[in-house]
Amino acid sequence: MPKPTKGPRLGGGPAHERLLLANLAAALFTHKSIKTTETKAKRLRPVAERLITFAKRGDLHARRKVLGIIGDKAVVHELFTQIAPLVAEREGGYTRITKLGYRKGDNAPMAQIELVLEPVAPKVKSSKSTAAPKAAPAAPVEEAPVEEAPAEETAAEDTTTETAAAEAEVVEEATGDAEAAGETTAEADAEKA
Repeated sequence: MPKPTKGPRLGGGPAHERLLLANLAAALFTHKSIKTTETKAKRLRPVAERLITFAKRGDLHARRKVLGIIGDKAVVHELFTQIAPLVAEREGGYTRITKLGYRKGDNAPMAQIELVLEPVAPKVKSSKSTAAPKAAPAAPVEEAPVEEAPAEETAAEDTTTETAAAEAEVVEEATGDAEAAGETTAEADAEKA
């Protein structure tokens, strides 16, 4: 007895299911996006991606295999001439399924399946082993001759350091007073006990 394909059955029998998926694929390639039930969209995804992979090959044998499944020459021509060049850089994942909610009449879960035609952004490899050797051979930096600043600028710098030191002393005194106050309260608590 032949083993059925995995997934839900979409129709009366296997022949009807093949025709249904072929028609859905043709509609997807024609309109670039279709709205259908989640189950049909999930069953359509591998069929459509396999057909796009054939179209990326682009030879006569691949065209005839796709024509054996879809049957409409206009759709196959559009697939090979318009869609395949747009996904040539992509290594898979040519379709996207987006859930839309439930249908009003029979409450069936609906989804939108669409072709992913955006250009692929190249992945940036960020491994630690490749980043370390690139950072190690740094060019030696030549030291620039040090120029002496005029006396007015050095005097201004000295006053700023003196004021900063004075502010630090004030902060230390305030901290010391707080610590001393904390010790006295701790001693008072100990005496009460």
